Amino acid sequence: MENYDNQRTFTYDDDNVVVIIGSGAGGGTLAHELAQKGIDAVVLEAGKLHTRNEFIADEWASFGQLAWLDNRTTSGTWRVARDFPNLPSWIVKAVGGSTVHWAGASLRFQPHEFRAASEYGDVPGANLLDWPLEYDDLAPYYDRAEDKMGVTRTNGIPGLPGNNNFKVMHAGATAIGYENVHTGNMAINSQPRDGRAACVQRGFCFQGCATGAKWSTLFSEIPRALATGHVELRPESQVASIEHDDRGRVNAVVYFDADGNEQRQRARAVAVAGNSIETPRMLLNSATGQFPDGLANSSGQVGRNYMRHMTGSVYASFEEPVHMYKGTTMAGIVQDEAHHDPSRGFAGGYEIETVSLGLPFMAAFFDPGAWGPDFTEAMDQYAHMAGMWLVGEDMPQQRNRVTLNTDVKDSYGLPVPNVHYDDHPNDVAMRQHAFQQGIAIYEAAGAKKAYRTPPYPSTHNLGTCRMSARARDGVCNGYGQSHDIDNLFISDGSQFTTSAAENPTLTIVSLAIRQADYIAQQMADRVI
Repeated sequence: MENYDNQRTFTYDDDNVVVIIGSGAGGGTLAHELAQKGIDAVVLEAGKLHTRNEFIADEWASFGQLAWLDNRTTSGTWRVARDFPNLPSWIVKAVGGSTVHWAGASLRFQPHEFRAASEYGDVPGANLLDWPLEYDDLAPYYDRAEDKMGVTRTNGIPGLPGNNNFKVMHAGATAIGYENVHTGNMAINSQPRDGRAACVQRGFCFQGCATGAKWSTLFSEIPRALATGHVELRPESQVASIEHDDRGRVNAVVYFDADGNEQRQRARAVAVAGNSIETPRMLLNSATGQFPDGLANSSGQVGRNYMRHMTGSVYASFEEPVHMYKGTTMAGIVQDEAHHDPSRGFAGGYEIETVSLGLPFMAAFFDPGAWGPDFTEAMDQYAHMAGMWLVGEDMPQQRNRVTLNTDVKDSYGLPVPNVHYDDHPNDVAMRQHAFQQGIAIYEAAGAKKAYRTPPYPSTHNLGTCRMSARARDGVCNGYGQSHDIDNLFISDGSQFTTSAAENPTLTIVSLAIRQADYIAQQMADRVI
């Protein structure tokens, strides 16, 4: 088991440490990479430390244990605001962040997706921008991330076996002509690797991988970072604000500890990796006379361009039992629709991935509030059901944003984040196309009945502190370094300029590895 004990501790007035806020894919990876270079860091994590033996193989109990359930508010016309007004996102509040909950799908962005503005042209209402880096800039870091995470179908690692849910999807997809269909590029061990066991097909991927087969910063990056003697992990540390000196450089982070006491950690640099809702919230909550609109916000772009991916699900019932819940949850993908082809009626593309929810979550997410004979018929068919998740590129929009709701305060008296989102017409057209193709797959496999399921609370939260070549267009540069403050970094999916079609974790990890190299060089050059 991982060792979180005997870690080094730093004093509150140690101003030589990098303070990393968040311990997920971005923050946890950054801490490990900096530690390997001999750089000292303090990781502040809002959630508790849950080790593998504490994970619960029960959806609702696990949700209560791991999910970020602090009050948030919503606005806009998106379906989630109606169905789950105080739960816009389904992410984790615990050490390891959402790498505890994630499904493991590890896909590289495609080269054209770094050039969305150039490739897609003028998409009315979309605030498109090319990334300030190209695919080739990130490719060597994708290589490092895939090796670090043990991604299947890379580095000679075989793919995971296909469960019944995949076999049904594969049969239908190949019958209608799809060719790029397999069990995915997954950061889940198909064979023992890196001191972690192979997947045993337990089926509770979203509830924390009790065997450790799924890569998570909880299992890998954080304990290894602690073992170097260069990192201290402080769970149950809710950040309130980031402070700066008279020159406008950040120099401390104020947070509430596990006992609710306010603490102040000095810092040489600060890296914010709190997910795309908490990260802008922290920057906006740190407003001062020198930065009246919040830190790193001279462009007014902090909180804007919130993206959650185009999502939806299709479930279908069959004559014979499928037992979709058995086996790895998302080890199955159809990639034939992931390209850019505007003749379909939308820009960008989407992935089709296997998904399964247990019966309790099916009842909650299948079609929230839709009780009646159709609902009960579907629940009765649960053992005979197959499921897929649709995930595609979401258009950034200025008005889709995270702001502070000053009318609602959290337990520390801080304004909670409000998440405003409206579907872009491109998202609506893409979802419609994806629903049709998903239903066609299941009908070709012999489905009795197919069900369109609306989006769940978002697990892919992106944008809100986006990268840009010019300071006026975004919040940070191509290394996640804020345009306004050179020792303040964005280290999570907030920095995404556009969303691409693919699940974001591999790209977050790759950017964090690249950012660590950059921070180390900036320190060596005494810029930081």
